[in-house]
Amino acid sequence: MVEVDPAADARALDDLADWCGRYTPWTATDGIVNGQAGLWLDVTGCDHLFGGPAEMLRDLLGRLRKSGYAAAAALAPTPGAASAFARFDPAASDGMVVTRLELRAKLRRLPLASLRLPLVVVDEVSRFGLTKIGDLYEFARGPLATRFGTVLTRRLDQALGRLAEPISPRRPVAPQRSRVAFADPITTLPVAEAALSRLLDELCPQLERVALGVRRLELVVYRLDGAVRRLPVGTHEAVRDPAHLFRLTAPHLDKLGIDAGVEIMVLAAAMTEPLAARQLDFAAADPASANLHETITPVIDRLVSRLGSANVLRPVARASHVPERSQSWQPSLLAHPTVKSTASIKPRAPRPIRLLARPEPVDDVVALVPDAPPRRFSWRGRTHRIRLADGPERIAPEWWRDDARTRDYYRVEDADGQRFWLYREGINGDPQRWYLHGFFA
Repeated sequence: MVEVDPAADARALDDLADWCGRYTPWTATDGIVNGQAGLWLDVTGCDHLFGGPAEMLRDLLGRLRKSGYAAAAALAPTPGAASAFARFDPAASDGMVVTRLELRAKLRRLPLASLRLPLVVVDEVSRFGLTKIGDLYEFARGPLATRFGTVLTRRLDQALGRLAEPISPRRPVAPQRSRVAFADPITTLPVAEAALSRLLDELCPQLERVALGVRRLELVVYRLDGAVRRLPVGTHEAVRDPAHLFRLTAPHLDKLGIDAGVEIMVLAAAMTEPLAARQLDFAAADPASANLHETITPVIDRLVSRLGSANVLRPVARASHVPERSQSWQPSLLAHPTVKSTASIKPRAPRPIRLLARPEPVDDVVALVPDAPPRRFSWRGRTHRIRLADGPERIAPEWWRDDARTRDYYRVEDADGQRFWLYREGINGDPQRWYLHGFFA
């Protein structure tokens, strides 16, 4: 007797679904019912990688049994039929392949419960002597739906392929992906790096054909011990240069436990963005150097790869005229802001090259009249006498903020040639206070 742990069972089923990604990226769980767990695998276009559908099922069942699972599997033209055969046909214990021509005849002999019907519906239909799926073939859909509900006719039509039954994969399936299976498990990093280079050489042309660049790669390895390990790699901007992506990914291969033995490696473009073809610079002395030129994007990507995405930030414009709120910082690998243009909030007056994180109050401010530029101010114990001044530039806070006041900004230059950005807070009789906010060149 062992106490049931439904959460642990669900996690184990999720792990199995990830493990089944070695056969197809389109995997989903079918839940756990009465101690029996189910998995969906849409293997359309994948079975030839294993020598055919029968060989693929044989490999799948063999590996599951070596791991201690009692399993049965069926491959059929519809999800409903595959589930029915796998759970209720004894032949599925050795792997069962059903073609479309055989579908109707082989479904005929299965019990009604194989249609995944509620027990109350199965009991009610059985009272009329209808116990097999074939018993429903002779009845019109209308009377069946009227007497037993639409769930009966819907499940029957799904099993026979008259009604579509889409399966949602557990993980998003990337259209651009490459895969390599090894005849013998690999255990060394140099071999893994060579396989990674091959995968990138296959993936990048796929991206080029659809004018896309990758923002996030995901390398998945299926190990000999049954473990599945994932390595995500992000980029600052959309790229599809195999050499650059290799430099970002290869240093982290040791995190995947290659020494445990890797049977399959899959590389997918998990996040992409449009990337048009770029014209080379024919005026360059060496046209081949265009591919070797270091730009800011590869530098940022390599910094993120070494330091972590949380430690490499970039400024992002915000819709605010208040200087300290006009931009924010976010990890450079996050998706770019949806608002590309900030022309409506672009300041018309010059801005300082250095902005203090927080405005600092200044003392001993002297102005000829209350609304005139300052003639003198003191900051951090030093007095500055103003020689030139320009302003004011009035900046009002957002109307919905109650904790901010209108500011009048001045560009000033002292007798030593230093240039400051000062502002006076408070207008229309409000108490006034001066602050230093930045420095000009």
